[in-house]
Amino acid sequence: MLTAPAASTLTEIDHQVFHAIVPQDHYLRMVLSFIDFERFRPALSARYSATMGRPPIDPVRMLKIMYLRFHYKLSDRQVMVRSVTDMAFRWFLGLSMEEQLPDHTNGTHFRQRIGPEPFEQVFQELVTLARAHGLVNDRLRLKDATHIFAAAADVRPLQLAAQVRDLLLQAAEPFFAVWVSAQRVLIETLGQATAELADAERLSRRLEQLQNLARQLRELAASLPAAPAADGKRQRLNRALAVVAKLLADHADSEAGDRLVSGFDADARVGKHGDFYCGFLVDIAMDADSEIITSLNVLAANGAEAADAITLIEKEEAAQGNAVEGLSIDGAGYNGPVLRELTDPEGLNLDVTVPPPQVAERKTFGPERFSLKVLESGSGEVTCPNGQTTRQRERIDRDTGYKYIFKPRQCSSCPLRHECLQNPASKKGRTVIKNDYAAEYLKVHEKAKTPEYEQTRRQHSKVERKLGELARHHALRQAQFWGQQKVQSQALLTGLVVNVKRIVKLLVQKVRDAARTDAVRAALAPT
Repeated sequence: MLTAPAASTLTEIDHQVFHAIVPQDHYLRMVLSFIDFERFRPALSARYSATMGRPPIDPVRMLKIMYLRFHYKLSDRQVMVRSVTDMAFRWFLGLSMEEQLPDHTNGTHFRQRIGPEPFEQVFQELVTLARAHGLVNDRLRLKDATHIFAAAADVRPLQLAAQVRDLLLQAAEPFFAVWVSAQRVLIETLGQATAELADAERLSRRLEQLQNLARQLRELAASLPAAPAADGKRQRLNRALAVVAKLLADHADSEAGDRLVSGFDADARVGKHGDFYCGFLVDIAMDADSEIITSLNVLAANGAEAADAITLIEKEEAAQGNAVEGLSIDGAGYNGPVLRELTDPEGLNLDVTVPPPQVAERKTFGPERFSLKVLESGSGEVTCPNGQTTRQRERIDRDTGYKYIFKPRQCSSCPLRHECLQNPASKKGRTVIKNDYAAEYLKVHEKAKTPEYEQTRRQHSKVERKLGELARHHALRQAQFWGQQKVQSQALLTGLVVNVKRIVKLLVQKVRDAARTDAVRAALAPT
């Protein structure tokens, strides 16, 4: 593991300049007065070798550079340029007047070397610090998500096929330059031959050619010598082949829901957050009292947002060794399997608050009026309010329960027909859906009638404001990189920035409250 630098490079003149120019109440001074960035060194330095290669740029300093970058919404180049002349930046980074800054490309190298797992450790270490100061408790988490636009356009199928094809050839060129050159001639010929055809036919020809390219390339690649896992060019080639396979699979299955939308960012998907968009979701859990984010995750735009609540809580509890008591989630949480796992007494055992869907008032008997008996064989028998029974059933489309079907003759002369059937003149019998998760849904509806529900829901807007802060004030609305893992790193660093801001604000308020209390005590003390 890398150790901390032996000593500060700042001279007496540096200290004098910083003291004169950087105000004592500057935000960055307050950050370092409350946040010791050295506590993050173990998570970062594990990605470096202490004995191999040249000595790296101090990873803690690089983390501080990332902090400035994401706090002030700068690019890698902009944060380096500003650090040349901004004395507050230089003081924050511990840079002397004579010391040169790293090249801006080191920001990319640093993020790629560290990756999302160590950044997750850094993020959780900051949460640990907040807990140590008594800022975070386990009473209630507020969970919500918002959209991130991908750093790539959602293109039409014909353009996407060309995009994927070109990326494949670029990845193959370092290994098979002559073959790639020959394929580009064939591609040009195909383009000219199909220029007058309809788009559907052009797409079909292009996909057929792409399939042949991938097949030939796999045969060629089989002759390559074994490469180390860290071989970037070989990784790029394998990724390109995987993207081709995904595109071809999507077109082979017209009903595929998880479709590739960009060759440049193969992890981006189409989702709906108000309008349709191409990109990702950032999902967070936040302490309701301190408004500190305790867990954060990035999903594809069509990801399972409801189920991610389980991931968020499990990640926090694994890192902090705590037991969260309650969770507030929006309407996406009205999901039977998710509710069961969240509330399982042998599992997370959470008190979950979810707004139930608005349903029209029933004028006929609801499913709750029909009793269900589970038979020894494992099948079920449903009895209606008039005593008729049925075992005829079929699994519903979402695979969350059974639809039980009464025969027309059972309902034709029933005295409760007008109270049971939506259309009493119908010749069909009643159908009743018995959901596997009826008990979980009932708890949601019952809780929605309590004062505690109203109190919790009033707090839920806090997490919506926090998402707005991430997206608008710190540029998380737009992905700055390609790939879900890199966007995860972007989100974690942005979450780190937002949490530091909140921790500093709360601790400054604590100090002021303590000073005010001491002043009052001094004034009341006998002389």
